[in-house]
Amino acid sequence: MPALEGRHRGYDAVIVGGGHNGLVAAAYLARAGRSVLVLERLGNTGGAAVSTRPFAGVDARLSRYSYLVSLLPRKIVRDLGLDFRVRTRNVSSYTPVERDGRPTGLLVGGGERRTREAFARLTGGELEYAAWQRFYDMTGRVAQRVFPTLTEPLPTRDELRLRVDDEEAWRVLFEEPIGVAVEDRFSDDLVRGVVLTDALIGTFADAHDPSLGQNRCFLYHVIGGGTGAWDVPVGGMGALTDALAKAARDAGAVLATGHEAVGISTDGRSAEITYRTADGEGVVGARHVLVNASPQELAALTGDRPPAPAEGAQLKVNMLLKRLPRLRDTEVDPREAFSGTFHIAEGYQQLATAHAQADAGQLPTAPPSEIYCHSLTDPTILGPDLVEQGYQTLTLFGLHTPARLFERDNDAVRDALLKSTLAQLDAHLAEPLADCLATDADGRPCIEAKTPLDLERELRLPGGNIFHRELSWPYAQEDAGRWGVETRHPNVLLCGAGAVRGGGVSGVPGHNAAMAVLEELGD
Repeated sequence: MPALEGRHRGYDAVIVGGGHNGLVAAAYLARAGRSVLVLERLGNTGGAAVSTRPFAGVDARLSRYSYLVSLLPRKIVRDLGLDFRVRTRNVSSYTPVERDGRPTGLLVGGGERRTREAFARLTGGELEYAAWQRFYDMTGRVAQRVFPTLTEPLPTRDELRLRVDDEEAWRVLFEEPIGVAVEDRFSDDLVRGVVLTDALIGTFADAHDPSLGQNRCFLYHVIGGGTGAWDVPVGGMGALTDALAKAARDAGAVLATGHEAVGISTDGRSAEITYRTADGEGVVGARHVLVNASPQELAALTGDRPPAPAEGAQLKVNMLLKRLPRLRDTEVDPREAFSGTFHIAEGYQQLATAHAQADAGQLPTAPPSEIYCHSLTDPTILGPDLVEQGYQTLTLFGLHTPARLFERDNDAVRDALLKSTLAQLDAHLAEPLADCLATDADGRPCIEAKTPLDLERELRLPGGNIFHRELSWPYAQEDAGRWGVETRHPNVLLCGAGAVRGGGVSGVPGHNAAMAVLEELGD
């Protein structure tokens, strides 16, 4: 054990992977007086929830992978005493479109009156806004009832249905494809598209997919915090994982970076974890092992049969601008349009076409994506000189780009997709985005793009899937266990995004795995 010389040879819990869920579990268990070791392959903790300076010589610390917070329960922040804050966005979204040869769009946010007027400007009447209010009143009621259950023992389907206590909402969200509700309730193509996008983030599905994968994605996007609001992490996403790492260390957990777990052997009561460092291999014992990695990685560690492969379907782009671009729609301030979610090529029919093209093995001709500007809400991620000069960040998340499209030539396809995605944005700008991009110390444009295959290589996300596998319903299905983190090995738990009720930056699987351990130990 070269790198852990002088430490325990055995721990109450060894956590494989120092992403945010692993750190949550470590902090809870250490605060309960348990000896805890976290083995992290990389040279830093945080996993996909990190902040980095990706552009040479530029003082901009960006949330490189995951970037917004909705599903993190305040309970976890309070329980662990985290020094972590979020800020709300005054604008929810802006979606530009050209109607009758005139640039216009839909701005949601800035108060009820402004949103109502924006709907009327786009649609020419009051009906779509009234339908919008009714629909999101319904999802808001579901959010209030479902979100608190995420940190409780896993309910059965019938128990959750009773908790929701709304048969129409249950049918719309849990039983029939979300496309049915969208088409029944809304008539404007753009409004339909804005609603549907929450069902497609990181999920390759059609509005009417019989698997209801899009419904599960939609559900997790509208229940966060009991409100569905998506907030900006102050200081960037790394501020959260830095706070979690500090909480874990302060409670006594040992965080060993540069330590890659390569095997787990267990008899169900105790386990040995083999790890590798730059200096060689070592073995450490544990009563419990919590795996903050994908189900595929868990199977590789334990020698079990791996689950079906996952597939990601997104493009992630980070940018730094010298200034925000002007919009063709002069009735909207770019500072408002980019502070919320800026939807591009996400009309309802555009989304359907893009999915059909990608499903047929082609890059979408009009790639859908959405953008937001972190620095408008939280400028602390930029150095003072950049703030003074008016620099801004942009984060773009592209949809309907499954990993299979990049297998032939990842670099070439990435470049082609980025070019066509930015062309869709430029169609709504009064100046090319390229004219607004900052340059790094070497004179290169400050823009980087990540495909699913890039994420698989850098973060070991199977197929680049940001949820590790298809999202699950937040209720018990066969072999789900009491907390949704159990595996076939009694003392090995899955505390990553692939657990039931995992996915997104939530800390929920980490919390639930810690609760399962403490419950077994009688704490």
